[in-house]
Amino acid sequence: MSVWFCSDLHVGHLKVAETRGFDTAAEHDVSIFASLEETLKRGDQLWILGDVTVGGTGAETQALSQLGTLAEILGVELHLIAGNHDSCHPMANRNSHTRQRVFLEVFSSVQLFARRKIAGQPVLLSHFPYEGDHSETDRGVQYRLRDEGEWLLHGHTHSQVAIDGTRQLHVGWDAWSRPVHLDEIADIIITAATTTEGNA
Repeated sequence: MSVWFCSDLHVGHLKVAETRGFDTAAEHDVSIFASLEETLKRGDQLWILGDVTVGGTGAETQALSQLGTLAEILGVELHLIAGNHDSCHPMANRNSHTRQRVFLEVFSSVQLFARRKIAGQPVLLSHFPYEGDHSETDRGVQYRLRDEGEWLLHGHTHSQVAIDGTRQLHVGWDAWSRPVHLDEIADIIITAATTTEGNA
C-alpha cells in the first residue's frame, strides 16, 4: 500500500483549468483523472487536502461521483481534508454539517485537519497553510492551524512552489501536477533536517 497526497483538484472549474493551460474544464478534468488512474494502485490511500471542485451542488455532485467511481474501480481509499470550496467545510457553507454524509459516501474520512508521522516527524494536514495565500491578504485565518513548529502539508495557495522556506509543504496540483508520494515528502523532511543540522 502506498500513501499519496494532493489538493486543489478543482474539478469542473474553468478559471483554474485555464491557469493550468487547458482550454476547457473538461480537458483539465480528463488530465487530472488520467493522472490519478496512472498513479494509484489497489490498496493505496489518497489524501485530498481540500477543494475537490469550485463548489456548487452540480459541480460537487459530479466531482464526487467521478472520485467515487475511480476509488471503486481502482480499489483505493480516499480521505478528505475539507477546503474552503468543499460544502462540508464551514467556510464554504454555514450548514456544512448537513453535507458530511454526502462526502462520506465517497471518502473514508472527512475532517478539517489531521495528524500523521512522516520520517519520524509529526506532520499536520490542512487545506490552509500556516500563512500565505494566492491573494494579498490571508483569507480564512480563523480556520488555519497555528504554527508551533510541526511540518504542515497544505493546499489552497495555488502556488507553483512546493516548499516556501518554512516547514510548510504545498501538495497542491499547481505545484506538482500529480499526487505526491509519502516517500517524496519523507525525503524532503529528511533533507531539511540534515541541512538544519549541518548549519547548526
